[in-house]
Amino acid sequence: MTDLKVRGPQPSSAVRRMKEYHPPLGDRSGLRLDFNENTFACSPRVLEALGKISRGDLTRYPEREPVEARVAAHLSLKPQQLLLTNGVDEAIHVLCQTYLEAGAEMLLPVPTYTMYEVYASATPARIVAVTAEDGFRFPLQSLLNAITPATRLIAIANPNSPTGQIASRADLLQLIEAAPHAAILIDEAYFHFYGETILDLIGQAPNVIVARTFSKAYGLAGLRLGVLAACDDQMQWMRRAISPYSVNSVALACLTAALDDEDYLRWYVGEIRESRPMFEAVLQGLKVPYWTSQANFVLVDIGPKHREFVTGMRTRGVLVRDRSSDPGCDGCVRITLGTREQTQQGIAALEESLNEIGWSR
Repeated sequence: MTDLKVRGPQPSSAVRRMKEYHPPLGDRSGLRLDFNENTFACSPRVLEALGKISRGDLTRYPEREPVEARVAAHLSLKPQQLLLTNGVDEAIHVLCQTYLEAGAEMLLPVPTYTMYEVYASATPARIVAVTAEDGFRFPLQSLLNAITPATRLIAIANPNSPTGQIASRADLLQLIEAAPHAAILIDEAYFHFYGETILDLIGQAPNVIVARTFSKAYGLAGLRLGVLAACDDQMQWMRRAISPYSVNSVALACLTAALDDEDYLRWYVGEIRESRPMFEAVLQGLKVPYWTSQANFVLVDIGPKHREFVTGMRTRGVLVRDRSSDPGCDGCVRITLGTREQTQQGIAALEESLNEIGWSR
């Protein structure tokens, strides 16, 4: 073959300026307390639904509208107010594509979920980071001060990751009223472990957008399912920005089964809510600094030996997530909560790993 002297195509400027994200995957054998997933299993009804999928079913393009109507009814919304997405990650991408352009600004309280910045950085908009207050408290006043006529999108995880902190309903209402010209995303990925929502504002406040996921409490992370909820007028633009087939038919078939098994969801959420105070009590006894969480994880401050601690936990068959690179999180490790039995296993590994690094406080 003749040697071709071809340079090859160059990526767009948008892709070149994107922030890279490399999830620490690989060997994840053991107790998975690192990704805030459901640590046990999905509902058994989901497996039954999988078993009913025929070979012929897989030859057809997925139709999400009937399932969207089912999810909308479950959330007391109109079907035109809801959009199923390929996980909340796609939802964030759709929002950035819908609202961010040259000259626009996105307000982002930090630290927070990394993918907000990743997808926003692929647009020509300016990202304005707003640092959390002491104790990772929600920076309401700083956010209000940062709002300008150019503000087009504000992204708030509530509860927040990796901190587990919350923004009160009063704070959110004040922000919503202060920025009527901006889309305000309230990402309620951890809603089930917190129990409070602003989903009731859909249809009342036209700038409010709520995201939910089926990756956490429902245990469907592998199927990639998320939800966007917004008023009819805003939703029409998001539907333009999303692929009509991004949610696959297997995921759609399983989602209804997962929604129907409310007893299972209630059991799993109950396990996490009972594990949380139990785990925090152990941290108090060991004098390990932590931040009280409203999610299915706890952020702890291990200090300079955080890497050794993470390694020690892995050696003992428990995976946890080093968050030291997040703004203001130097020395911090995030630990997902499992069932009570799993949390006890995590506590045993925690105590041994702290002893191994010579923990004292």
